[in-house]
Amino acid sequence: MLMLLAVVLVVSGALVVGAAWGIYGRLPERVEGFLVALAGGALLVSVTSELIEPSIARASVYHAIAGVAAGAVTFAICDYLIDEKWGSTGGGGLLAAITLDGIPENLALGVALIGAGGMEVAALAGSILLSNLPEAAGGARAMIADGRSKTRVMLLWLATAAILSLAAIVGNLALAGVGEDALAVIRCFAAGAVVASLATEVFPQAFREDRHWAGIATALGVILAFWLGSLAGG
Repeated sequence: MLMLLAVVLVVSGALVVGAAWGIYGRLPERVEGFLVALAGGALLVSVTSELIEPSIARASVYHAIAGVAAGAVTFAICDYLIDEKWGSTGGGGLLAAITLDGIPENLALGVALIGAGGMEVAALAGSILLSNLPEAAGGARAMIADGRSKTRVMLLWLATAAILSLAAIVGNLALAGVGEDALAVIRCFAAGAVVASLATEVFPQAFREDRHWAGIATALGVILAFWLGSLAGG
């Protein structure tokens, strides 16, 4: 339980730190795009190695296919509805997208901690943390530019961090007794949602801000994820 709380605090706390960065700090747009691409590359590798591959090994490739497909389709549909309701400006859509993306991420993080010890989930947790920082910064900055008060924006992101923390705790506690086949589908559902979010939200933003350097940053993120995995013994 202590490990769960520590991981949840670090990962969800990154949203709060990122929002504070967006409200009170500023980096050049190209630097932020580079960081977004870096985080996206790391997260792509991490969901593959920490969620999809273990699910195939412990259940079957068919469970993985079903979960990934369902997660991607669900995210795509919800993301479309969010865009239609919120539009592409003001940061509200990004906040909703991060929440939609973060719930399966954090559910998966909680599931990954079932029976885990030490640094076994370091790669996944580290990659989620890296992706949360620049995404929250961009969303918070857009909300400020849209005329919202700094206090209100910070409270929104604090509430988002609390919701995602709850998702990780629920994933760990409520699913502890679930069979391996069901866990495999849940893990891969989360992975599918994350991959879809990378394709529609993260990498397009990185390319808009950093142009062709985004490809290099993504490759560096992949290397970073492998390094984190080696620290975890993966």
